[in-house]
Amino acid sequence: MSRLTDLIAQAKAKDAALGQELEREFKVLSSRRSFGLNFERHRPESVELPGRLVRKGDKVRILPPRRSNAKGDQRLWRVLRLERQDGKRTAFLVPPNEPDAERKKVPVEDVVVVAEFKDYIYPGLVSTGKQERGSDKPFHTVINGENFHALEALTFTHRGKIDAIYIDPPYNSGAKDWKYNNDYVEKDDLYRHSKWLAMMERRLVIAKDLLNPASSVLIATIDEKEYLRLGLLLEQIFPEARIQMLSSVINPKGVPRDGFSRVDEYIFVCQFGTMEVQGQIKEGSAGKEVRWRGLTRTGANGIRSKSPGAFYPILFDQSGRIVQVGEALPADKGPRDYVAPEGLHAVWPTPRPNGEDGRWSVVPETLKSLLAMGAVRVGKVDAAKNQFPIFYLTSEQLKAIEDGTLVVKGRTPSGSLRVYFSEDGGRRSAPRTVWDNVSHSASEHGSMLLRQIIPGRNFPFPKSLYAVEDVLRLFVEDNPTAVVLDFFSGSGTTAHAVMRLNRQDEGRRQCISITNNEVGPDEQVALCKQGLRPGESDWEKWGICDYVTKPRIEAAITGRTPDGKDIEGDYKFNDEFPMSEGFEENAEFFTLTYETPVAIGHNRAFERIAPLLWMRAGCEGRRIQKIPAQGWDVVETYGLLIDLDQTTPFCKAVKKNAAIRIAYIVTDDERRFQSVTRRLPERVEAVRLYESYLNNFRFSMGR
Repeated sequence: MSRLTDLIAQAKAKDAALGQELEREFKVLSSRRSFGLNFERHRPESVELPGRLVRKGDKVRILPPRRSNAKGDQRLWRVLRLERQDGKRTAFLVPPNEPDAERKKVPVEDVVVVAEFKDYIYPGLVSTGKQERGSDKPFHTVINGENFHALEALTFTHRGKIDAIYIDPPYNSGAKDWKYNNDYVEKDDLYRHSKWLAMMERRLVIAKDLLNPASSVLIATIDEKEYLRLGLLLEQIFPEARIQMLSSVINPKGVPRDGFSRVDEYIFVCQFGTMEVQGQIKEGSAGKEVRWRGLTRTGANGIRSKSPGAFYPILFDQSGRIVQVGEALPADKGPRDYVAPEGLHAVWPTPRPNGEDGRWSVVPETLKSLLAMGAVRVGKVDAAKNQFPIFYLTSEQLKAIEDGTLVVKGRTPSGSLRVYFSEDGGRRSAPRTVWDNVSHSASEHGSMLLRQIIPGRNFPFPKSLYAVEDVLRLFVEDNPTAVVLDFFSGSGTTAHAVMRLNRQDEGRRQCISITNNEVGPDEQVALCKQGLRPGESDWEKWGICDYVTKPRIEAAITGRTPDGKDIEGDYKFNDEFPMSEGFEENAEFFTLTYETPVAIGHNRAFERIAPLLWMRAGCEGRRIQKIPAQGWDVVETYGLLIDLDQTTPFCKAVKKNAAIRIAYIVTDDERRFQSVTRRLPERVEAVRLYESYLNNFRFSMGR
């Protein structure tokens, strides 16, 4: 060992870069285990950054000619300088560690910036849209970017703050389901297992820093191809965790595998600190939301002649709200004989299939009483289609509320009650390690459901929405403000499941979803033939994030497909309601950017750092998106001080707002920073910019 150390020192003296590379590889070899899970770490991954502006000093790769699907030159080059020649920006390139080597001249449009995972990065975020239906609720966030670098960005915003991680990583089937260093890993790759382990290890090590050590959980799904290796990897990275593996039937029809029909996959659950199974699987209806009954009477007694007093108009205003209950019509009168008051729309019981008048389930006076107590609920209204779904609580359900069998847990924004079965209303049992639930079928409740939400947009093997909801419920049911992270978010199922959980108990949980914008292998070939390249809008619009993840989350919230139509069908699980109702949630979508420390230190990258400051403060309320003209600003959960001469009004504003958690103070002077800090309330965390940000990525990432 000492001889090798001496040789490395000699190499460093002659070529510093080569010496550092040798030293890095030597450390990897010397730390290799004599037992346990051993695998090649491979050279650090790299990621191409199409669309990123080429700068002097960047590492770049030369792209293949347009309309070519060839890999192209995989060597890395360093940008020596940039010039404009013949009206085009031209890059002068040299090999990274050979400044005196022959230079290469290439049009800037024919190179792409490359970030290696051994390099320091200084991340930012650019907003690409949002959906707001959740009033003051925290925002769910979706980050389009390389997940390794996005995880590093979260070490600044969420270190030790994540309550639950759910991931569904590539299963490494060999069927071009994931890339390593921009190449698909195929079945005949002799190193595909070690590449997969190297990829997973790098991300899980960062994820460990994000989890709340006091109480949190990491959930990972996998199939038989990598479950043994993943289990060992989890044990090595998380020796302090309590790890269990579940088996879950996701395809009851089965898939042929070596003479067998495989129907299941595996779920690893790693619990940390005091985390324990909270939401137990219950027999019967205990803890579930009550299903409301439709107001139109059905069955043989659902005709007007059976109860003439239950045939009357219910009047809606333009906002889709019930404002008046009319009187029963005489037997010889019908809807055509009734004229609604100006500005109101009369809704009648749904006619029978044979055209005969139907009837409501209750008479007008009863309905008025039910409205007054919040026992009437209106579904998704579509006046153009004359759809005014009305539901109510029956007399039996109201009696059950009185005797405690049913419990009221608040009201909806429209004023109707949220009613659940009592938690002790059924026998409870600890979750078993083998799950065989119809609701976990990936075809019916994954692929088919996705086709309802974003018709015509395919995604390979989406998870059952209800399977993800079930496993998350076990750990976040009693934490209505839980922060959930999914850094292999794919089609966005995890965020969707978190929104469903929030609806069931008026929770304020938030989900951070990380995905990239890669196109599938077949789409890549087709787009290349059209002369397109990654980073161009006509290419990017077909990527996973822009084509599937973002539209799916938007549609789930609004209840409308990307084409603007109501989503057809109902959610049918422990609660049942039309998908067109959507969710009262907020979500914002971002793209990861790569900044320079110089631009950050001189406030020239503030608009791209601003979303990270907002995320660190809880993703709530307004964001300070631009440098405030007055030198400071305060919003719902944080404040920003740039001009230290304005310390007095800034501190006064912070003290007046009890919800403020963080004060960002921009200064290079430690003494002045401490002076401001002493004037802030103890409840407020003071963060010095940009020292805290830069140090996080210079020293904390273990480069």
